[in-house]
Amino acid sequence: MYAIRSSQHGISGAGAYTVFIALWLVQDLLERGYSVRAESKAAHIRSLFKAYADKLEIVEVLDITQPGAFNVAVQGVDAIAHTASPFHFSADDPNELIGPPGPQLQHITVLSSGAAVAGSSDHGELHERTGSSTMHGELHERMWNEESAAEVHERGRTASQSAKYRASKALAEKGTWDFVEQHKSEISWDLVALNPPIVFDPILHEVASPAALNSSVALFYEAILTQKKTPEELAKVQVSWNDVHNVSLGHVRALEVPAAGGQRFILTASVFIWQDWCTCFPV
Repeated sequence: MYAIRSSQHGISGAGAYTVFIALWLVQDLLERGYSVRAESKAAHIRSLFKAYADKLEIVEVLDITQPGAFNVAVQGVDAIAHTASPFHFSADDPNELIGPPGPQLQHITVLSSGAAVAGSSDHGELHERTGSSTMHGELHERMWNEESAAEVHERGRTASQSAKYRASKALAEKGTWDFVEQHKSEISWDLVALNPPIVFDPILHEVASPAALNSSVALFYEAILTQKKTPEELAKVQVSWNDVHNVSLGHVRALEVPAAGGQRFILTASVFIWQDWCTCFPV
């Protein structure tokens, strides 16, 4: 594993589905004195980080699903954090979610998900719109979610949105580890996978309306600010969560600490019920 102190980092996803986490990672790395090359189509990133203009380079990758899409973007960088992988519950064809993570096979740190660890029977069935779930027991990094992929294989387009999303994360991360194992004699880097659950806290990217919120923040908005949940729903819903600052820091430490190489890390803060947030943020 590279121990990196002052070199250039490449970050995918700063303008993609996972821009929420990616932009906090860009900020954290810049604040620590690193140079960053960010993959993004979002023009406002330059103004957002204008104080670091001499350390920030923006590149555009038109289609991350194409072979070699990142070849030019990653030339000359010493470490790459791959965060560009979809998180949404609106897929028709499961391949909308399962296909895109392919380019992550070239990277050192990969933003995976708690969904790659826990299936519905382990973590409860995550409701497709409300984020409802019931915690079933303790989870650990040796666990893999295999049931979601099985459901997608059996049901295809009729599989639940939760299964499509969870299968995409589990298959993508497993494929990454398999690649590293198969090519370990040919590569000079190792892999760290980061597995956060649902991620909350402030956003840095531009959002024109609530409909444009990223999926995790949209769940928070719907649960707390629209006041659509019943008292019973607010009291019963339990999911794991983490703060976006912690998830970003997890990426930084994964790049900096040699002992992190070859490991998975579940990045979770605690479990909660939606009523907890309603109490903290009365509207």
